[in-house]
Amino acid sequence: MGKALTIALERLQEIAKGFAAALPSIALSLVTFVIFYMIGKMTKSLVKRATERRSHMRGAGIAMGRIAQGLVLLVGTLIALSVALPTFKPGDVIELLGIGSVAIGFAFRDILQNFLAGILILLTHPYRIGDQIVTSNYEGTVEDIQTRATFIRTYDGRRVVIPNSNLFTEKVVVNTAFDERRIEYDIGIGYGDDVELAKRLMLEAMHETDGVLKEPAPDVLVMEFAPSSLTIRARWWISPPRRADALDARDAVLSTIKKKLKEHGVDTPFPTQQILFHDQTEETDGDRQRQREGWPVGMEPAPRPSGLARTIRETTLFRPKDENAAHPREPR
Repeated sequence: MGKALTIALERLQEIAKGFAAALPSIALSLVTFVIFYMIGKMTKSLVKRATERRSHMRGAGIAMGRIAQGLVLLVGTLIALSVALPTFKPGDVIELLGIGSVAIGFAFRDILQNFLAGILILLTHPYRIGDQIVTSNYEGTVEDIQTRATFIRTYDGRRVVIPNSNLFTEKVVVNTAFDERRIEYDIGIGYGDDVELAKRLMLEAMHETDGVLKEPAPDVLVMEFAPSSLTIRARWWISPPRRADALDARDAVLSTIKKKLKEHGVDTPFPTQQILFHDQTEETDGDRQRQREGWPVGMEPAPRPSGLARTIRETTLFRPKDENAAHPREPR
């Protein structure tokens, strides 16, 4: 027991002597790492300041600053390990990374894909922080663009985190990409109403509404003959093109149009349907060689016989040929 204790104490003394001998190297490695850490922060700050003056480069500046800081820290870590551990060689780490690059690529495929997509988005800036975008089933304001994902604040106060690879490969509508935005709405009027009067009233309503731009000027177009109405499309421009301004302008324009049309007796009909049964309109019903779904004006066929004549004809159709047969089947 005493011998084992003596061996243990000797080993502890050796470890303590080795730690004491390596203590200057460890302290120097820590100082080296701290220096590189400060250099990394300074590099990140310099990159960020260099891009702050250009609004379209702010997101890219943040990402590039983070990447530069990470590279500086990586170099500092390798140098610090070399100082603390003389047997450590950075080439061994690089060789190990080269051997395991395939496995790392498969393991972190999605992360690397999102990272590269984020870098390309920040460099090409198809949208910026503060833009209002629509993608897939989400619509909102861009809060932040990171190297992995983009943060969107929806109009109902929720945050959506979307991977950058999805935004880079899918369609994205940027509603605030330009200073002006056009809004349009289809309005139906009655077929008996004056089309030119309705168009003039709609134009007057849009010109009188606050928030509607005079240039480009609003316009109205007859679009189609709908089943229950004649469709006229009202189009107007607003600035700025944010969603709140678009909703306010739409509310004001449609309210004014409705008021003017009503004051001048222009109808805005709701959809109606008319159903006609063949046995109520055509005597050819049931005859596939003569039956038609419709007919030109002035060439309508004669109505089917009704009352006693119809009953006699249907009874004749069901009368058996044999006089001695059973009683005829009663018509339904």
